[in-house]
Amino acid sequence: MKRTVNFKTLSSPWVLLWTLFLLNSACQPGNSLPEADPDNGGLFLPDGFEAVVVVDSIGRARHLTVNDNGDIYVKLRVPNEQGQGIVALRDTDANGKADLIETFGDYPDTGNYGTGMEIYNGYLYFSTAGEVYRTRLDPEKLVPEGEVELIMKDDYKNAEYGYEHIAKPIAFDGEGNMYVPFGSPGDVCQEFNRRPGAPGMDPCPQLEWHGGIWRFDANKLNQTQQDGYRYATGIRSVVAMDWNKEENSLYVVQHGRDNLHRTWPEMYSRWESALLPSEEFFKVEDGTDGGWPYYYYDHMREKKLLNPEYGGDKEKDTGADAVEAPLLGFPGHFAPNDLYFYQGDQFPERYKNGAFIAFHGSTIRGPYPQGGYFVGFVPFADGKPSGPWEVFADGFAQLDTIVNTGDAAARPMGISMGPDGSLYVTESVQGKVWRIFYKGDKSAFGDEALAKLETRKNTRTNIKDPDEELDNLEKGLLETGAQTYNIYCATCHQANGKGDGTRFPPLAGTEWVTGNRGESKRKLIGLLLNGLEGQIEVNGVAYNGIMPAHSFLSDAEVAGVLTYVRKSFGNNASSISATEVAQVRRELK
Repeated sequence: MKRTVNFKTLSSPWVLLWTLFLLNSACQPGNSLPEADPDNGGLFLPDGFEAVVVVDSIGRARHLTVNDNGDIYVKLRVPNEQGQGIVALRDTDANGKADLIETFGDYPDTGNYGTGMEIYNGYLYFSTAGEVYRTRLDPEKLVPEGEVELIMKDDYKNAEYGYEHIAKPIAFDGEGNMYVPFGSPGDVCQEFNRRPGAPGMDPCPQLEWHGGIWRFDANKLNQTQQDGYRYATGIRSVVAMDWNKEENSLYVVQHGRDNLHRTWPEMYSRWESALLPSEEFFKVEDGTDGGWPYYYYDHMREKKLLNPEYGGDKEKDTGADAVEAPLLGFPGHFAPNDLYFYQGDQFPERYKNGAFIAFHGSTIRGPYPQGGYFVGFVPFADGKPSGPWEVFADGFAQLDTIVNTGDAAARPMGISMGPDGSLYVTESVQGKVWRIFYKGDKSAFGDEALAKLETRKNTRTNIKDPDEELDNLEKGLLETGAQTYNIYCATCHQANGKGDGTRFPPLAGTEWVTGNRGESKRKLIGLLLNGLEGQIEVNGVAYNGIMPAHSFLSDAEVAGVLTYVRKSFGNNASSISATEVAQVRRELK
């Protein structure tokens, strides 16, 4: 709230003191906070914290930053229909909701992976998959009107190895330097990327231009990667990165490698592959070597181990003492996508200088529940974690058991802080932005306020470690699916799924059944719900018959039978969840 005082009208010291008291009160964090949404925008928070949805559905939001005047800038993963990739938000009536929403962005947007968004020295810096740009901010205007300048362009060195981890978050120190990661072009530096059992290249040639963090002059235009300085190496993929002002140092949380079971099934079980390798939290200094691709971290054993591509057997740690150990390891595939060290004074003291991490959520934890989809917190002291990681905000997914990534209503992505110490969080499905603030008694905040979140940590399937037997989702789905199949499907398609060769098609090895893209799965669900009449072609053979509608089956039964079919008869496709079935059923109405 802005107050104007004419001191010439003050007639007594008491009036002056009262006026100064009012001015001071208006500046206190808790006095200008908006009313929270009745349900905190769907979020579960520690006691005393509340939240309001600033804006909904602005597009696939990535990182964000907040200006000193409270204006919010959000980077979209892909530009909108007008070719603009940045959303600017302003709340003019202090109710917590954005009432001015503008999109802008007159710049080439390479690829489809825009991420970075930071304010530095009066400029708005932002990144695409291939460039880092900046434009000067005008405090009087929501949308910058100045020229967009190219700071750094990825010149795609080493392109023969491909490009997978191309997100370019950005961070700045206090000396005019900008830090940009260049992720690994594959999984673990194999000559034949992601081929089961294929050895890793040793030494790994990809490390010359990838798998590390480069430092650039934040004010120099038209740089390429070759103009930068390789500040750190052996870091596979970074989206979560922040400069810790208290420690004057860079910190990152790395995405670990993928699919240990798929590539080494004789060595790693599906349960081990769901939990490993850890997502590693590093302090990054000049010359840091995080150990990729030679090593991975096992947070359950608290040690670095050799990757199997380099002779590892789940026990060998030869040479691991020569690479950087993480400060902390998180369960595998949580997908840490932003990191923010809290500098404000609004929150209770225990949060000061601690690390908030947005866990975007896993995609490859099946047959166990997908994990992540929450904002975590790590308390810090003397530049390192001072306690175990905690759950700070949960409820983004709007359901407990997440079978497939697409089931989640929201996936937390970006974190930033407003001028009053409020925390802002984006999500990447529809593009919602939350503002989280504290209205409780800071002096009374303690373990009791955290208790319900600690309970969630140990009970919610998206957070807790899955039980190897009880939490195997396919076990239940396949049992239900087999029963439904035998009742409704086996008569025509046969118990072995091979069909009868004339009227009823086989269910094995056909895109009708095994397509994993979202549209393919929706088509299959719709086919079962609505039935099919007329001629179709399956694996080059024409079939002309009638498949009756099965919309009388429950969502769980449809999900079960389709999962059974997609996992049986030699098929190896992903599961289908009841949430996906319910969504298609709604679309068909």
